[in-house]
Amino acid sequence: MSEINKGRLYGVSLGPGDPGLITRRAFELLQRTDAHWSYPVRKKGADGFALQIALDAGLALPAEHTPLVFPMTHDAEILAGYWLRAAESVLTRLREDKDVLFLAEGDVSTYSTFIHLARTVRALEPGIVVEAVAGVPSFNAAAARLEMPLADTDETVAIIPAGYGIGLIERLLDDFDTLVLLKVKPLLDDVLDLLERRGLLPYAAFVEKAGTPAERAEHDVARLRGEKVNYLSLLLVKNPERLRGEMRRGCRKMKW
Repeated sequence: MSEINKGRLYGVSLGPGDPGLITRRAFELLQRTDAHWSYPVRKKGADGFALQIALDAGLALPAEHTPLVFPMTHDAEILAGYWLRAAESVLTRLREDKDVLFLAEGDVSTYSTFIHLARTVRALEPGIVVEAVAGVPSFNAAAARLEMPLADTDETVAIIPAGYGIGLIERLLDDFDTLVLLKVKPLLDDVLDLLERRGLLPYAAFVEKAGTPAERAEHDVARLRGEKVNYLSLLLVKNPERLRGEMRRGCRKMKW
């Protein structure tokens, strides 16, 4: 009995929002007429941010496409049900020997919905081939916008969601030259309080919706206190102790 052919699942990274940051590899895949698009949405009937990036690039939504619902919750039991339903939907196409392109903002290897989708698909059907297409993460786009190097020579970088908590953020500030805090909206004021207490406000910068027409960059982060910022927002923080040490040695000068 011959083995049934199955399609391939692609995680297609689209960058943070600027269509110009879509890689050539991703753009070529999205021009295929024989593949099925799937993309994440927060609730049924909502628009998908990743899909909008593709549309802004001039790509047409194919006839065969499926929005996959991934709600804004940290409840593992609730999410498990949505992961399973999404994976089963994707597998329906893959078992028809149809390639599936899962559209994702940023890069699919960094805190991406695609990680969970691919893991669940493989758990249900171990023989499925999965390919991740690399992209530009939001923190790289933000660093470029701010003209702020993330790391130079022997400097170290930590990248975490701010939701990991103030305690962890404070510990990491002691150990890394640059700290990238993703999705800062829920804890923004608490983070600002920490940075003020540590004397780090002058060494921090904020970017919201990096790479989109609605992008906002703020060097005076104290002005953000009490504001309702977008979910797609981040803070970049430099370690002043390492910075001052480098300046004393005269090794290099930072823009800040």
